Amino acid sequence: MTVLIHTPAGTLRGVPAGGAVTAFLGIPYARAERFAAPRPTRWDGVLNAVRPGLAAPQPRTSRLERALGPGSDLGQGEDCLSLNVWTPGGSELPVLVWLHGGGFMTGSGAQAWYDGALLAERGRMVVVTVNYRLGALGYLYLTSQFAPANLGLLDQIAALDWVRENISAFGGDPDRITLAGQSAGALSALAMPGHSTGRDLFRQVILQSTPAGVRPYSIREAAEIGQIFLDVLGLRPSDAERLRTLPLADLLAAQEQVAHRTAQPMGATPPFQLVAADAVPADLTTGTREEMPMLIGTTRDEARAFFPQAGAELTARLFRDGSMRLAEQTRSAHVYQFDWSPPGSPFGACHCIELPFVFGNLHAWHASAMLAGAEPAQLEQLVRQVQDAWTAFVHDGSPGWPTFPHVEHITLA
Repeated sequence: MTVLIHTPAGTLRGVPAGGAVTAFLGIPYARAERFAAPRPTRWDGVLNAVRPGLAAPQPRTSRLERALGPGSDLGQGEDCLSLNVWTPGGSELPVLVWLHGGGFMTGSGAQAWYDGALLAERGRMVVVTVNYRLGALGYLYLTSQFAPANLGLLDQIAALDWVRENISAFGGDPDRITLAGQSAGALSALAMPGHSTGRDLFRQVILQSTPAGVRPYSIREAAEIGQIFLDVLGLRPSDAERLRTLPLADLLAAQEQVAHRTAQPMGATPPFQLVAADAVPADLTTGTREEMPMLIGTTRDEARAFFPQAGAELTARLFRDGSMRLAEQTRSAHVYQFDWSPPGSPFGACHCIELPFVFGNLHAWHASAMLAGAEPAQLEQLVRQVQDAWTAFVHDGSPGWPTFPHVEHITLA
C-alpha cells in the first residue's frame, strides 16, 4: 500500500518501511547543470518516491572497502540531487538530516547503511538522508568565473532549504532540525554556519569522526589541483569550458589520476574537497557558534581504517585534536569516544565503526571486516546504547552524559 502526501514542492507517493514508518525515496530537492549551482525544483502531478535516486558519479570502490565492506551498488548519474525521508507519522517531530561521509569522493545517502526506518521508528523522529555532488563534479575549483566554489556544499545547503520548507508535511518540525554528518559530512556541517547562504538552517549538530586535521584548500591550492585536472585531460585553462560537455567517464578517469598524483604518504586529504571561499573558514574549528548544542565524537583507532598499522598519533592529528578544540569553544558540547571493537580485530575501533549502531542496519554490514568476530547479541546491545544516546540528543540536546570536559567512552555497558 502506498501513501500520498502533499508538500509545497509537490505531491509524493511513498511506501511502508516497516512498523509505522513510511519512506519517501529519491525526492529531487534541486537540479543543477554540470559545474553550476543548484536550483530549487518542483513538480506537477504525483511523484513516485518509492525507490532511491541516482548516486553521484564516483569510483566503484572506496579506499575503506577493506574495513567496511562493499558500499553502494546504486546506479550513478549527474542528475543526483535527491534526498530520502523516513517518517513514523505524527506532528512536530524532531528532524535528523544526515550527510554521508566518503572523503568527498564516494558514498550516497541512499546506501543501505543509512536506511533511516529503524532510527525513525525507535527514536520518534523524521530522518532525512542527502545525496550531493562528489569529486571533481562537486569540488573542482578553477576560477570564480568558471564555477562557484564548493558546489557539493551548495547542494547540501539546498537540501536543508528544502527540508525547512517541506518537512512539516512529513510530520517534522522545521525549527527542530539536527544536522548530523560523519567524516566528510561532518566537515561539511562545520563549514555551513560560516557560508554566506548556510546560516540558521539547523538548531544543533552531531559531528562524527570529523577529520578536522584536513583543512580546506586555499583558493591557490584548489586552483593548482584544478590545473592538474586540466593537464590530465590535455586541456589548457582557455579550454576549461569544454569540461561542461566532455564524457562523464573522461572526468572520472581524470579524477582518479589526480588522486594518484597528489596522494601523500599517511595522508587523508582528498584531491577534491572544501575550499576556503565564500566565508568558508580556512580553519573549520574556529567558525562554530558557542551557543549551538553539539554532539562531537571520534573512534579510538580512527586512522586504522586507512592505515592498519597506524598509531594513536595519526588518529589524534587527523581527528581527535580538532574535535577537542571544537568542544573547548562550545558551551554545550557533549563529547564521546567510541572504544568498542571485536576481540582481536586488526582494525580496532576504526573510522566508521559506530555507523552500524547509529542506524541499526546490522544486516547491511554483514560483509564488514571491522565487525568480524562480534557476537550478534553484543551488536544489538550497542545499537540500543547508541540509538538511545543519539535519540536523546535529537529530542532534548543532551545524550545523557555531562558536557565537556567530560568524555563518554562508548563500549559495551
